[in-house]
Amino acid sequence: MPTDPTHENPAREGLAILLLDGGFERAHYALVLAAGALAVDRPVLLFASGHGVHALARNWQGLRDAGADRTVQASGVAGFDTLREAVLALDGTLMACESGLRMAGLAADALLPEVIVAGIPTFLDAARGRQVISL
Repeated sequence: MPTDPTHENPAREGLAILLLDGGFERAHYALVLAAGALAVDRPVLLFASGHGVHALARNWQGLRDAGADRTVQASGVAGFDTLREAVLALDGTLMACESGLRMAGLAADALLPEVIVAGIPTFLDAARGRQVISL
């Protein structure tokens, strides 16, 4: 019996999401991807760099166009806080780039407590063997 190539590898193939941009739309979509992958049992690592680190801050209003969250929610799509909470509840791994924090002028204590501050070598090691998506 032929196998379906879309289901040859169990859903456990990990996903690494590299968030490079500090805009709301890309950060929101990174969380949509992360929550979706976790919902189908794919381990997720979300690494934020540059101004994208604002997405992992307790107060994520430093994202460019952060006010768009109201429009997103009004259209019936999950908002930023809901998605971040889902990613954490489903055991997604969140990492913030050390250099990105400096570029964005954020201190590590401004981040959610679950966020791991790491450099590129740590991210690359953790992302080994995962599908990588850059936003």
